[in-house]
Amino acid sequence: MATLAHPEATDTLLFGEGSAPALLRHTWIQTQRLLTRWVRDPVTLLETLVVPCLLLLMLDIVVGSQIEKFSGHSALYGSTPMVTLVGALSGTVASGVMLGREREAGILARFWVLPVHRASGLAARIIAEGIRIFAGTVVIICFGMAIGFRFRRGPWQALAFLGIPVLFGLAFATMVTAIAVFTAKAALVEAVALLSSLLMFFSTGFVPLAAYPKWIQPVVEHQPMSVAVDTMRALAAGGPVAGPLIKTIVWSLGLIIVFAVPAAYGYRRASRA
Repeated sequence: MATLAHPEATDTLLFGEGSAPALLRHTWIQTQRLLTRWVRDPVTLLETLVVPCLLLLMLDIVVGSQIEKFSGHSALYGSTPMVTLVGALSGTVASGVMLGREREAGILARFWVLPVHRASGLAARIIAEGIRIFAGTVVIICFGMAIGFRFRRGPWQALAFLGIPVLFGLAFATMVTAIAVFTAKAALVEAVALLSSLLMFFSTGFVPLAAYPKWIQPVVEHQPMSVAVDTMRALAAGGPVAGPLIKTIVWSLGLIIVFAVPAAYGYRRASRA
């Protein structure tokens, strides 16, 4: 004879801390916590909004005219996509440093002993990163449009343009999270910032591919930031989209596949420490 589950056990299964409604509710609460903290953190705002806009202005003033003479088109169609990606990566590094500090301070461990869904912490970070990157991209694009950048194609291409930094930034954030939860040293996370700088200076968004020495052109052409910049340039100004878009997706999914499991394991390990 089948036995009926106790009503309290059923309520716990459906609405307890391990339930789907709890995951949604707790993820939203922690997402709000992260966004509020980032908004109040001057370093994150500086890295995400102020520095990229100043960088875009500097590039347009210093090398914009030379690149336009060399390539025959406005440098903003390369520098604006590149700066949106740099803003996404810089903000991700700042978030990684903050995550490392929360780990050292024991904040992650405190959340672990509370009646909170175990997956909500990492899920909230992913959602908050996506919101932060999208908002930062919109601000940088508005600044770029104020100095001459324009979308020459349709609204769907413009929407896809805004989605590329989010995909690219989330892939990079997965890597930074994996590093931050396995080490208490912010220097390792900051080393990733050096990597992002190298990607910027050796990308097709900084100067046209033909301006680099021939021996390094294959590396510049196929590195992750270059293919993302080429995709965004094509979406904004026209040109082949499929090739660079496929490469961007492959690079982004590759980073997520490689670092997702270490990030999830490390986050759980750091929370239980």
